Amino acid sequence: MADVATVFNENITPYAPGPRTEAEPPVKRIVVVGGGTAGWMAALLLANSDYGPRLQVTVLESPQVGIIGVGEGSTPWLRGFFDGLGIEESEWMPACNATYKAGIRFDGWSTKPGYESYFHPFASMLDNMTMTQFIDNVHRRLEGEDVEAHPDRYFIANRLASKGLGPRPRHDFPFDVWYAYHFDSTMLGAFLGKKAVERGVRHLTRHVHDVRLNEQGDIAALQLDGDETLEADFFVDCTGFASLLIGKALKTPYVSFAENLFNDAAVAMPSPADGYRERPLMGETVSTALRHGWIWKIPLAHRQGNGYVYSTAHCSPDEAETEMRKHLGLLDDPTPARHLRMRVGRVTKHWNRNCVAIGLSQGFIEPLEATALLFVQRTASMLVKALEQGDLSEHAQDAFNDAINDRFEGTRDYVVTHYKTNTRTDTDYWRANAANINLSQPLQRLLRTWLSSRPIAGGLQQGSYGRGYPVMSWYCLLAGVGLFPGMRGTEATSRGKLRHNLAAIDNLLERSAANFPEHRALLANIPPRPTESSLQLYLW
Repeated sequence: MADVATVFNENITPYAPGPRTEAEPPVKRIVVVGGGTAGWMAALLLANSDYGPRLQVTVLESPQVGIIGVGEGSTPWLRGFFDGLGIEESEWMPACNATYKAGIRFDGWSTKPGYESYFHPFASMLDNMTMTQFIDNVHRRLEGEDVEAHPDRYFIANRLASKGLGPRPRHDFPFDVWYAYHFDSTMLGAFLGKKAVERGVRHLTRHVHDVRLNEQGDIAALQLDGDETLEADFFVDCTGFASLLIGKALKTPYVSFAENLFNDAAVAMPSPADGYRERPLMGETVSTALRHGWIWKIPLAHRQGNGYVYSTAHCSPDEAETEMRKHLGLLDDPTPARHLRMRVGRVTKHWNRNCVAIGLSQGFIEPLEATALLFVQRTASMLVKALEQGDLSEHAQDAFNDAINDRFEGTRDYVVTHYKTNTRTDTDYWRANAANINLSQPLQRLLRTWLSSRPIAGGLQQGSYGRGYPVMSWYCLLAGVGLFPGMRGTEATSRGKLRHNLAAIDNLLERSAANFPEHRALLANIPPRPTESSLQLYLW
C-alpha cells in the first residue's frame, strides 16, 4: 500500500512558485478559444508556466455562446490544481458554493440482496490498515466463502460521508484523506476567470466567424466581429461540443463511444433551497439508477443539484424529465429543467498541428465518474510540460496524443463496467447494457479473470487491464455490486475460520471519524493548507 501514501505526500505539498527559466518559450502568443471552466483552467496553468509573462495568454470568449455549466463534481486531483496555483480553499470554495466530496454512492445498480447500494471511497492513509482485509475477504468470497466482502465496511471515507462529516481532520490527526469537491460550475468558471486576469491573462469578448489556415495547414488567425483578426502562434480549443478549431477547422477525426456507452442526453434541475441549510450535508455524490439511465444528486452549500443522464434510444426527453421529477418529488415544482445532448467519444488527435483541444472539444465520457475536469487538468498540464521542455515535434505530439487516448480508453472501460455488471431486468435499457458485448480487449480480460475467481490485482498493477484506476476502485466496484460467481447476493457456503477482526476495523474507523468536523461547520471555518512543519505529521 505504499503507493497510496506516496499519492498523498505529493498532493499535500505546500505551494511554492517554480523557478523561472531564462529560455525563450517555443511559442510566444497562445489564444485559448472559449472560456468556462475548461478555458480558464487551461489559461491559468499556461500563465503559471516557467516562462511567466513572456508567454502571452489570451482567452477569447464569444458573447453569443453560452456555457453548459452543469458539471458540479470533481475527482481528488482538483485539489492539486488549486494547491499548485496557491489558491486556498477558504477563498475559492465559498465563492463557488463548494462542498467536500469523499466519494460516490451507487444506488440501485445491483438487485442482489445486500448489494443494492455501495460507496466508492476516495483513498486515505488509513486504508493501509484496512485494505488488506478487504481484498483478502473479496478473494475468499470469490472462492465461495461466506465472509464480509462489501466495501462499505472497510473505508473511512464512507463513514465520513454517511455521518455528514467533512473529510479534513483536526490538525493533530496524523492521517490525510484524499477528497474532491462539489461546486457551482458557472461560479467556478467565473472565479477562475477573475484569477486568470489578475495573473496577467488577457481577456477578449468577441465572436469567431472564421478560422484561417496557412499554406502548411496550421491555424494562422481567427476572424472576429467587425473584421477584426486575431493572430497567434498556438491555439487551445475550448469551444465545447462545437469543436470549432480541432474539429471543424482542422477536421480531426472523431471516435464515438456510442457502442460502449448508450447515454447521449441529460436533463438537469436544482431542488428547492427551502430548509436546505438546516439539513445535514452529506459529502458524497449519489448516483441512483432509474429506468433508462441514472440520476445524480450533488450537495452544494446552498442547494442540491440533480440531473438525469439517459439514452434517447430508450426514452424521450419529456419522459426523462417526468421520471426525474417524480423521483425527486418535484413533479409540480415550477423550476424549469435544462435539457442537454451529449457526444460521447474523443478526437483521434488532441494535439493537431498548432492546436490542442481541451475539454468537451477533445472528447467526453458521460459524467458518472466526474472525470471531465480531470481531463481538462491533465491535458492542460501536459501541454504546459511540453512547452516548458521546448519540444513541439511530431514525435512529442504523437506521445502526447497516445497518452491522453490511453486515459480516455481506460476511463471508458471503468464507466462501461458499471453498466455491464448491472443486474436490473426492469427495462430494455438495463438488459441491453448487461448484454453489451462491445467491450475492449483489456476489459474482457479483466472481467474473465474476475469471473474465473482469480485475483485481478496483479494485472491492474502491471497495466495489463484497468488502466487509469487503482486496485481499490476496481475491487470496490466489482465487489460493491456483488459480482461473485456462483452465488446470489449474500448466499455462500461457509468454509474456514474468519481471519479478520471486523469489530476491530469498525472500532478503528469510528474512533478515527471522531477526529473530523461536521461538514457544514468545516465549510464555515475552512483551515489553511498545512505548513511545512505540520506536514511532518503526515509524511511519516
